[in-house]
Amino acid sequence: MAKKPETTARIADNKKAAYNYFFEERFEAGLVLEGWEVKSLREGKVQLTDGYVVIRNGELFVIGLQINPLGTASTHITPDKVRTRKLLMHKEEIKRLIGKVEQKGYTLVPLNLHWKAGKIKCDIALAKGKAEHDKRDTIKDREGKREVERAMKARQH
Repeated sequence: MAKKPETTARIADNKKAAYNYFFEERFEAGLVLEGWEVKSLREGKVQLTDGYVVIRNGELFVIGLQINPLGTASTHITPDKVRTRKLLMHKEEIKRLIGKVEQKGYTLVPLNLHWKAGKIKCDIALAKGKAEHDKRDTIKDREGKREVERAMKARQH
C-alpha cells in the first residue's frame, strides 16, 4: 500500500508577530490538547495573536492562546478557553532555546497552528522585538508593495 503524502493545513496564524518581531529561528512543536479543544480547532475557533511562550522547569508552555469552546461541548467538563497549554519538543532543542532566550531581547512567539500527519502542531519562533522605527519601516514597505501591485493591475486593464 502506498504511503499517503504528508499534508499540512493551516488552522490559525499570528499576523501580529511579523509586525512586532524579527524572527531569528523557527521551530515546530507538538501541542497538548483536550478533546473539546481539538474539535474547536477543526471549526477554526482559535485566536493566536496574544499568545506567547514561556519556559518553566525545562518545559515549554504557550500562554494566551485562546480556543473558544463549541456550543455543543460536553456538560461534564468546564472548558477554560485561555488555559496554559504545554508544548512538546526534544529536550536538546529546549536546552538550546533556554540558552538563547536568556540572552537580552529574545523571546519565543507562536506563529501558527497547523495539522501535520493528523496531529496539531505549533510553529514557534525565536524572536527579537522591533523598535518603533522598524515597525514604521514595515508599514512603509507594505504600502509600497500595495502601490506597485495597484499600478501593475491598472496597467494590465
